[in-house]
Amino acid sequence: MKTVVITGANRGIGFALVQEYLAQGWRVIAVCRTASAELSATDAQVIAGVDVTSTKAVQELATRLSDVKIDLLINNAGVLQHERLGEIDYNTVTQQFLVNAQAPLHVTEALLKHLNEGAKIAFITSRMGSIADNTSGGYYGYRMSKAALNAAAKSLSLDLKPRGISVAILHPGYVQTAMVNFGGDISAAESAKRLSKRIAELNMSNTGSFWHSNGERLEW
Repeated sequence: MKTVVITGANRGIGFALVQEYLAQGWRVIAVCRTASAELSATDAQVIAGVDVTSTKAVQELATRLSDVKIDLLINNAGVLQHERLGEIDYNTVTQQFLVNAQAPLHVTEALLKHLNEGAKIAFITSRMGSIADNTSGGYYGYRMSKAALNAAAKSLSLDLKPRGISVAILHPGYVQTAMVNFGGDISAAESAKRLSKRIAELNMSNTGSFWHSNGERLEW
């Protein structure tokens, strides 16, 4: 049985990914700060109390998984804040960098020794991190943090090639979650199904590429 570790697994896309991989017969380790009732009711192994911005929490997570061999790591935890020029709260900008960019890199590095040869890593990013795709401005902290995440994931894809570990950089689509007040155009379940297909297609020839969950290649 293959093992997947998913961060931000208590709701939204993360929870939908938990359900998707359980349905596919994977062993699912669901990591979150606070477990939801829905998550606790699944067959996933839930590791709650993990703040991915905390060095101590990430180290403790790695220790708890010391006997686990990971086939897929999905860095999904993220946060979206709204900033407008002239009214930018730099505390929220910093928060988004920590959660969206630094934490996924930290979690990945901490769990590297637990990844099987030929394992896969998926980063749930956003097309809002694409500079070429930015035609509306705003969302400074979110755009900057997701662009930084993309840069980190690209570097990882190169550094991990000798181990045969491939890296996916994935935009989930405009998904109906609390993050966007449920204003998306696809459900979290549909997004998770698409994301799992992109991850299944991931290999050493397309590692480090930036993809929409619908299969469209995205510009940086």
